[in-house]
Amino acid sequence: MSNTPRILAFAGSTREASFNKKLVQIAAAGAKAAGAEVTYIDLRDFPLPLYDGDLEAAEGLPDNARKLKALMLAHQGLLIASPEYNSSISGVLKNTIDWISRPENNDEPPLACYANKVAAIMSASPGGFGGMRGLVIVRSLLENIKVMVIPDQVAVPKAFEVFNEDGTLKDSKQQAAVEQLGSKVAITLAKLA
Repeated sequence: MSNTPRILAFAGSTREASFNKKLVQIAAAGAKAAGAEVTYIDLRDFPLPLYDGDLEAAEGLPDNARKLKALMLAHQGLLIASPEYNSSISGVLKNTIDWISRPENNDEPPLACYANKVAAIMSASPGGFGGMRGLVIVRSLLENIKVMVIPDQVAVPKAFEVFNEDGTLKDSKQQAAVEQLGSKVAITLAKLA
């Protein structure tokens, strides 16, 4: 590809042994195989206070929100694996989205780090639905902040028993489906370039 797509990959979990961290790295491998440059980040490395408008007014964006915004602005695509917390999304994912949606100055267009991004979403969960209920929320949220979310998504149930020790999925069809999420984002971005 002449214009190499840049994709940011992360999970909405800070847990060290997160199933969703494993899952998004499979999608990242699919994006790389399709010719994209992928940056994987761990939100554990970017701790943020709970979003508070008064804190923002007094101190501006926290340093980690600025770092995340810079990363987001430097990439055209997103791969997001979202754990399901009580039929919704994790607090860490929502808080991250909220902080980096905030403008750093009056000249910054609204939702600058989300507008025109292409994303794929996925989830792994110990439950039988694989996080599907949470993905409905993630899709709605991202689309409302100007992200184009591809129609395909993957929800992996019984996550405690589906991964190999190397982080791949035991089911080759599931593995291929997750890799294809990354590939589709890369291909879509290349076509849009």
